Amino acid sequence: MKSKIFYKPRLLTIFFIIVAVFSCNKLDLQPLDRLTSETYYKTAADFDGAVFAAYSSIQDLWGTSTENLNERGQFWGITLATTDDVTINGKAGDQGDLGKNKDLDNLFFRASDLPLASAYSQIYEGIARANIVIEAIDNGSNELTDEEKKTFSGEAKFLRAFFHFLAVQMWGTPPLVLEVKKDINDLASPNATSDELYTAILKDLQDAYTDLPAAQDASNLGRANKWTARAFEGKVNVWKKDWDAAIVSFKDVITNGSFAMFDGNANKQDNYEDAFDFKKENGIESVFEVQYGGPFSDDNLWVFDDTHSENFKASQGTGRVWYWDASGDAGAPGGGLGWYIPTQSLLNEYEAGDPRLAANIYQAGDDYYNKGESVVPFDAAWSSTGLGIKKYFGPRNANSAAYAPHGQAGYNNERWFRYSEVLLLYAEALIEKGGGVSAEGMIYIDQVRARVGLPASANADHRAALRHERRVELAFEPHRWFDITRWGIGSQIFGGAWKDNYNVFPFPQSEITRSNGKLKQNPGY
Repeated sequence: MKSKIFYKPRLLTIFFIIVAVFSCNKLDLQPLDRLTSETYYKTAADFDGAVFAAYSSIQDLWGTSTENLNERGQFWGITLATTDDVTINGKAGDQGDLGKNKDLDNLFFRASDLPLASAYSQIYEGIARANIVIEAIDNGSNELTDEEKKTFSGEAKFLRAFFHFLAVQMWGTPPLVLEVKKDINDLASPNATSDELYTAILKDLQDAYTDLPAAQDASNLGRANKWTARAFEGKVNVWKKDWDAAIVSFKDVITNGSFAMFDGNANKQDNYEDAFDFKKENGIESVFEVQYGGPFSDDNLWVFDDTHSENFKASQGTGRVWYWDASGDAGAPGGGLGWYIPTQSLLNEYEAGDPRLAANIYQAGDDYYNKGESVVPFDAAWSSTGLGIKKYFGPRNANSAAYAPHGQAGYNNERWFRYSEVLLLYAEALIEKGGGVSAEGMIYIDQVRARVGLPASANADHRAALRHERRVELAFEPHRWFDITRWGIGSQIFGGAWKDNYNVFPFPQSEITRSNGKLKQNPGY
C-alpha cells in the first residue's frame, strides 16, 4: 500500500517559503504576491507540506535533471559503482554521464565530481528544510496542538539526523547545521568534529524516539515512527563504535518494536523477495523506505528532482528501471541503459543453495522480466560480466502498475533500512563487544540465514561470518561502500588501487569556494 507521502505537489509552495525565509531587506516589507514563513506555518496541513518537502530531498539523491547540476541518478554511482559488488557496463573511452560513473567505479574521486556535488546539495537541502520546520514549531505563532508540535518536531529531527548521518558517512567531518541561516553574508558553515556530529545526531534521534508515535496509521505509512528513530540510533552507534549503546537500542527495537522479517512461505526465496515486492511496500520488514508514487502518465525522467522548474508536473518515480535494466543498446528488450551490473566477485560470495542469489542476480538463461511486458531468456551478451541486477525486478515486479507507461520510471520504493539489517547490526555490536567472538551474535546472523532456508553458519570467524552475511543479504542496497570504509578493508578488496583517503569522499570544490575558507577539504584531495 502506498503512503500519502507524495511530496511534490506541495513543493512549489515550499520553494516560495524557502525563498521567503532567505530573502530579506531592511524595510522588512510584507510581500503581497507570495507566502512567507510568518503567514504560512499555521495549520497542521501547512506543517505536513513542510515535512514532506524534507522527505522529498531523499528522493532527490537519485534525481535526474537537465536543469540544475545535470545529474543522472548518480547516487547509485556513489553507493554501488564504487563497491566490489557492482561495476559499470561500458567500454573504453566512455565519456559524459557514463564516464562519471566509470570514474567512481575506478576509484577516481575528485573535488570537481558532479555526483558528489549533487549529493551534497540534496543532503543540505534536506537539513535546511528540517530546520525550517523545527524553527517554525518553536516560534509560537502557529495553531498546532501540543501533540502535533511533538509529532512534527520529532519527524523533522529524525530527518535532520538522517541527513547529517549520511553526510558523516560520506565526508567524515561535514558541517553541522542546526539553525536556519538568515544572514546572506553568513550562510557557510565550517567542518564539525566527529564528536559534535555524533552528539547532535544522537540527540535528534533520541528526541524523535520520544516524540514520534509507535506506529503510523494507514494514511501515513512510510513516515518515520519512534522505532524507526530507535533503529537508526543503534545504527549510528555502530558507526561510532559505541557497542554498548548500540546493543541497548537494538535490543529495545527487537523486543518492543513491531518489525519482523517476511518468513511465512514454504518457498524460502519468496521470503526474501517479499521484502522487495511492489505490492508489499512498507511491510513488516520495513524500518525506513523512500516513497515513490505513481503511476502518472506525465512522469518525466528528466525532472526527477523537486528543484526543477517543472516540479509541479513531475511525480515521484525512481529512475532505477531506466539505469538498472539490461542494456537496450546490447539488444535487451525494454531499452534500459544497463549501466549498473553485478560483479563476478559478488556472484562468488553466495553459498551453494542460497536462494538470495537467484533473487538478486540474473545469469545467462534465467527468465528476464521486462517490466510487465515480456519474459525472455537473459542473454549474457547484454552485460560485460554476463550478469544483471534482478533485485526490485523479477516475477514479483512484472507488474505494469509498477512502471510509468513510457518505461522510464518505476514506483517501487527504495528499501533503505530493513529489519534483517537491524538483526545483523545487533549481531555486529555483540561480536565487536566480544572482541570478535559472540555466540549470541551468531544467533541473530543465523536468524537471517534461516528465513531463506540456510543452516546455521559454520564459520568460526564470527566477524567474517557477519561481513559475509551483510554482503549477500544487502546486495544493491546503499550500504556496501560505507561498510568497506568503516571496517577499514579497502586495501584488502581493491589492492593497489586503494588509498586510505578514500575512506571519505572529497568535499565538492564548489562548496569550499562558496564557504570562503570556512569548509576545509579532506586530506589527500
